[in-house]
Amino acid sequence: MKRLLLLGLSLAAFDAAVCAADVPFDFEVLQFRAKTLASKPYAERPIRVPESLRNLTYDQYRDVRFNPDSAWWRRDRLPFQLQFFHPGFIYKRTVQLSEVSDGEVESIRYDKDLFNFGKNRKLGSIPSDMGFTGFRIHYPLKTQDYYDELAVFQGASYFRALGQGMRYGLSARGLALNTAEPDGEEFPVFEEFWIERPAEGATRITVYALMDSPSVTGAYRFIITPGPSTVMEVKSAIYRRKDVAVFGVAPLTSMFWFGEIESNEHLDLRPEVHDSDGLLMQRGNGEWIWRPLSNPKSVRVAAFADENPRGFGLAQRDRKFESYEDLEAHYHERPSVWVEPVGSWGEGDVRLVELHTPDETHDNIVAFWVPKQLPALDVPLKFEYKLHWFIEGKGGRTPPAGYVMATRLGRSATHEPELVRFWVDFTGTYLANQKMLPDITASLSVGAGAKLIHQSLEKNPYNGSWRVGFAIKPDGSGRPVELRCFLKKPPHILTETWSYLWNP
Repeated sequence: MKRLLLLGLSLAAFDAAVCAADVPFDFEVLQFRAKTLASKPYAERPIRVPESLRNLTYDQYRDVRFNPDSAWWRRDRLPFQLQFFHPGFIYKRTVQLSEVSDGEVESIRYDKDLFNFGKNRKLGSIPSDMGFTGFRIHYPLKTQDYYDELAVFQGASYFRALGQGMRYGLSARGLALNTAEPDGEEFPVFEEFWIERPAEGATRITVYALMDSPSVTGAYRFIITPGPSTVMEVKSAIYRRKDVAVFGVAPLTSMFWFGEIESNEHLDLRPEVHDSDGLLMQRGNGEWIWRPLSNPKSVRVAAFADENPRGFGLAQRDRKFESYEDLEAHYHERPSVWVEPVGSWGEGDVRLVELHTPDETHDNIVAFWVPKQLPALDVPLKFEYKLHWFIEGKGGRTPPAGYVMATRLGRSATHEPELVRFWVDFTGTYLANQKMLPDITASLSVGAGAKLIHQSLEKNPYNGSWRVGFAIKPDGSGRPVELRCFLKKPPHILTETWSYLWNP
């Protein structure tokens, strides 16, 4: 009966009902709020952060730290704890946080006693309803004696997570709108969060988020299960105020400055610098595709058409410290993320956007799913999926057969200098155990814009991998050339498909 009455409440009355616990909070309640919000014109929320905090310098802001002894649920000795991010410096947008316990909602109010302000003494009056800029979840990933960082929600709809032995790298987002469009991208914002109070001995935690932006509103639920591979079960219901050119589901954002192909072009100690080195996909028909990432000179967008994809993600495959030689950033410990759709997603494409970055401080890689068709504006879009934050071999997603371990290209200054040469290394347990036999061959295709001149296949006696070498001759048109390669032993396909776009 309460559900029927709820449909007639105004948004203000609804908020009051939830706060008074007349209506138990759950995803259905949050979904109704997103629907009601979408029926109204978008109104940007006022800035609650006082000028004294907005004027903090970078160093002054770094001096404001959360006090770990004040972590939410610490005194209750619960398996999860929360810490909050203080507003200030460039962090001017705040979010409202609440705790949910047995369906009842209690606001987590801003309290300056939660923080150490260092040398910052003259901050003036800070409003109690200011809120925070985000929060992080802590959990004993390694030992029961220490609460490691597990996940962070901060900034627009961005969030990150970790499993055992990982360091923060790429991020996920709630939604990507008009990414790489000429008129600019729209960044929806998680305006409010509700975190369920975990029970004693709980092994997972649930977070709810309300999204708002000029074009959409949305209700999100994240069920986070930590472990060697941390898994987030994401449930979303999205309502549109207006149509958008690009509607990106389950977006992942990463950084790729340079890798094996470009490393000799940078005067840097490190051979490679990136959070991810490739886009991995498993199409609806079962085919696995690996697309090495690049740092293009201009915006580059690739779309891989599919129907009911089995998954996609941005991966950091190269796990050797020697590939990065970075004692500070530890790029070899950055997680990969795999998006596993729940249910049928229909027709669409996995889209990869690569932007140019001059250094490692800018994210320049985005990957997401774009539905082929969207319903009418008054019909919500509902997507469910799992995000696997993993390191290969720890519960992640890798092709069951052989996979690409390296991509290299070059030219000869003296011998056939007009040719562009590629070397693609495949590896895997099965391949390592195979002898060099004539029935194992490389299937190679070269798209318009170049001609295949010669190719070879060799087994590396030092590590058991297989190397495909080939040379192409550009036709002088300047067109980008699509390249594809995989190993086969008829009637079987032995490896994933290497897919690469070469720009002259």
